Amino acid sequence: MKILSSIQLKELDQYTIDNEPVESIDLMERAAEQLVSAIIRRWDTSFVVKVFAGPGNNGGDALAVARLLSNKGYGVEVFLFNIGGNLSEECHTNLQRLKECGNVYFTEITTSFTPPNLTATDLVVDGLFGSGLNRPLGGGFAAVIKYINASPSPVVSIDIPSGLMGEENTFNNRQHIIHADVTLSIQLPKLAFLFPENEDIVGEWELLDIGLQQSFIDSTDTPYQVMERTDIERLLKKRKAFAHKGTFGHGLLIAGKYGMAGASILASKACIKSGIGLLTVHVPICNHDILQLSVPEAITRTDVDQQFFAVPEETDNYQAVAVGPGIGQEEETAFALKDQLQQSSLPMIIDADALNILSSHRNWLSMLTKGSILTPHIGELERLVGKCTDSFERLKKAKELAISLASYIIVKGHYSTIVTPDGRFLFNPTGNAGMATAGSGDVLTGILLALAAQGFNPEDVCKLGVYVHGLAGDMAAAEKGEIGMTAGDIIDALPYAWKKLLEHER
Repeated sequence: MKILSSIQLKELDQYTIDNEPVESIDLMERAAEQLVSAIIRRWDTSFVVKVFAGPGNNGGDALAVARLLSNKGYGVEVFLFNIGGNLSEECHTNLQRLKECGNVYFTEITTSFTPPNLTATDLVVDGLFGSGLNRPLGGGFAAVIKYINASPSPVVSIDIPSGLMGEENTFNNRQHIIHADVTLSIQLPKLAFLFPENEDIVGEWELLDIGLQQSFIDSTDTPYQVMERTDIERLLKKRKAFAHKGTFGHGLLIAGKYGMAGASILASKACIKSGIGLLTVHVPICNHDILQLSVPEAITRTDVDQQFFAVPEETDNYQAVAVGPGIGQEEETAFALKDQLQQSSLPMIIDADALNILSSHRNWLSMLTKGSILTPHIGELERLVGKCTDSFERLKKAKELAISLASYIIVKGHYSTIVTPDGRFLFNPTGNAGMATAGSGDVLTGILLALAAQGFNPEDVCKLGVYVHGLAGDMAAAEKGEIGMTAGDIIDALPYAWKKLLEHER
């Protein structure tokens, strides 16, 4: 699913009007009907609906919603802010229709505003400003927004919370943005919805399909996309009957130090349950027996050091290499990692402590083979690229790093983001807060290693890896709930997640 910019969304509206063809006011009515359906699914007629409408088309949507809700038996009060005396054509038309309705309390604000009393049994419909906003709000509108945010009323925003810009909000004033409980987005999501700092602003968001022209969406270029299950299913192939373990590759995992054997175990188990043919795990002497007992399917290679990774591994016999989970940051480990990078011609999966070592030795990043995959969480990414003001800036810097390294960066978190070497951003829709637990990242590393060893290209490794990691997490959460989940539960769900993705073959 593509994420279009605010400018492109406006062009999409106009293209639909010109090519369906449909009158703009009729398209607005279509949107209002979908908005009303979504509202009445959540709030019954015991709520008094208080609509705050602006002078543009977002306000026109809000006025149409007010009329339709009134016709369905809701008590409705409307406050139209027409400070400049310049309503859009569609907003003006819907104002006339609302007045003809006759059973809606209506106030038009042209100068001063006396705010209504807002209670927990009022529903605020936010239709002040839409996705076309390109500067922070101030003055009277900021005061209205602060008043709404301070009230106990639930808030539903039309298309986007007023004051929030669709993409970059680095210099926005967050106190001057509506904090919605629900955002009903028209046709496509906005990029800002996918950023963690906007969670309390956007609330729960839902897409409403109003039939905007798919041909325009398909032909429009954008670097932003949300992955969909159908896209992921196409990447998987049914295994041939005469396949053998050599068919599915041999991977090398370098993981674990003294006290961190669990990282190597979790990554190994996830790798084994993700289809790899053979797995070799390089561990310090102290972790040899632990790994052999815990993951009997894995081959163990023991380092010369008792407690940590100190000597690189030859990689000629492997199809893929992953390094980092739980290896620590001892000086000997850092130089072993440097040697490993220098002698390996394979693209590598770099995670956890390996990333932290590279952030302290940034000149070593140039040693990475093109097509490598880095898997930082936000903190690890900022150690690589520097502190960032917000998610938009963070992705911008991640893109610069991915391009410079000709490699892939997976920024882990809710909506984990794959940043490609050609500057695209692929957002993952699977996963949940129960995965915010120790070892979850080690599980992802194991999955990625298994896919790389099987011969998937690096982009497909990333796409399949983050999607099935999140899907397994969702299946684990459905069974056990988010609070009590562990990384081991994600691993246990992996076979069922792979099976579910392969169901399309039948």
